[in-house]
Amino acid sequence: MANIFPRWTNTLPLKLLIALGFVGAAVAAGVTYYFTQEYTNKGYMPSQPIPFSHELHAGQVGLDCRYCHSFVEQSGHANVPSSNTCWNCHQHVKTNSPQIAKIKESVETGKPLQWVKVHKVPDYAFFNHSVHVNSGVSCVSCHGKINEMPVVFQDQSQSMGWCLDCHRAPENHLRPLDKVTNLNWTAKDAGREQKEMGEKLKAAWKINPPENCAGCHR
Repeated sequence: MANIFPRWTNTLPLKLLIALGFVGAAVAAGVTYYFTQEYTNKGYMPSQPIPFSHELHAGQVGLDCRYCHSFVEQSGHANVPSSNTCWNCHQHVKTNSPQIAKIKESVETGKPLQWVKVHKVPDYAFFNHSVHVNSGVSCVSCHGKINEMPVVFQDQSQSMGWCLDCHRAPENHLRPLDKVTNLNWTAKDAGREQKEMGEKLKAAWKINPPENCAGCHR
């Protein structure tokens, strides 16, 4: 009896398996790259209920980060300022602005403004904000030059690898405690190189960040 299928079909299953292997590898590579925290979060810039400019408030006006984020040195989380904090100034400044009217309404009704969180730590990771700030890690190391941002965006990936890079070499980020919220300050302002200064602070403060899984996944 003559063969129904031509001879070349004998290798068809092998060819299909190889093709599927290439497709699977391409899909896996794409998911690994495009679905990572670094790709999906870095540059994230959500719209806010009021167009608040850090460039104006922290940059031009020179407000200290701790005026609005008042618990960064005591709390595990950096607090979002209440409407009352905004109203302290804006009951006297730009009082006719329709945007400021939203703050006034929030204060009078007690209904908080729905600010959109920009920097999000995954639920499965533990992060204590005060520990880092009180160890000489500046706001700028994680959040970038906030004082130059008209609209806040996520400046760094804040992925696990990014965190570990800092834990393995904290000297690259440490600075004197009184310079933590000074976003324009660099080690050169003290006449030193960052690594030299960081090594001295690391030794003096006995800083030894955890690198094991339990340090952040508890």
